[in-house]
Amino acid sequence: MMANVITGIRILVSVALLFCPMFSLIFYAMYLIAGLSDMADGIVARKTNSASEFGSRFDGVADFVFVAVCLIKILPVMDIPIWLYVWTEVIFFVKIINIVSGYAMHKRFIAVHTTMNKVTGVLLFIVPLTLSIVPLIYTGIPICSVATFAAVQEGHFIRKGKGIKT
Repeated sequence: MMANVITGIRILVSVALLFCPMFSLIFYAMYLIAGLSDMADGIVARKTNSASEFGSRFDGVADFVFVAVCLIKILPVMDIPIWLYVWTEVIFFVKIINIVSGYAMHKRFIAVHTTMNKVTGVLLFIVPLTLSIVPLIYTGIPICSVATFAAVQEGHFIRKGKGIKT
């Protein structure tokens, strides 16, 4: 129950981010609250033995809302080189292939929660916090490298049936 409350707070804070000036103190505070709540809800659910199918799906909705809001707020103010767009699109298509092949092989949508996918998520979460001091051209290469490895690894695990959760 408490984990779902934390997840709900992430949705509310994510929506509130839409109304915060970019790179302001309030933006950073709300962004950190939303990001940390993503880690906290899972920890609370496991510690209290309250993990549930609903909680897992609710967490996915909250993640989607947070990412969508971040894209809406952050992409317009970023100077993204074309090579980074192309690399990101390649990673996106590999992830789509993973979803389609996972469904084709296992007759259900599957998610593989690998360490490298989590590392990718943490690196992506850090980007908005560093944009004002580290240009994206310097952080883009290591992040896309890790994300590429994570996507390929995920595809390998899907095809081998390793670590698959519904």
